[in-house]
Amino acid sequence: MAIPHAQPGDVIDVRPLGPKLAEARSHALFKSADLEVIRLVLQRDERMPPHAVPGEITLQCIEGRIAFTCEAGERELAAGELVHSAGDEIHGLHALEDSSLLLTIALKAAPAS
Repeated sequence: MAIPHAQPGDVIDVRPLGPKLAEARSHALFKSADLEVIRLVLQRDERMPPHAVPGEITLQCIEGRIAFTCEAGERELAAGELVHSAGDEIHGLHALEDSSLLLTIALKAAPAS
């Protein structure tokens, strides 16, 4: 069953999942013309291979611990820590523990032709 996206003005719970983390899945919380926010769930040793997105991103660790690889090198994030990445920068993730993260993507409109 799909989780509905929040609408403007909706309150979204982004607190740690705690015991529910083991069964949780990643899902988009909302998407607008300029912004997308996703709760990303990675189980221990799960990886997101290196990739790039056109817009800038922030990645905030809500619970657990992850290794974030970017052009500046590998950064370890624990609960309560946030990292920023420039648009078009190649980055990847490796969950060092079961983790949930808040991923924010600044969406860039396609250039006008």
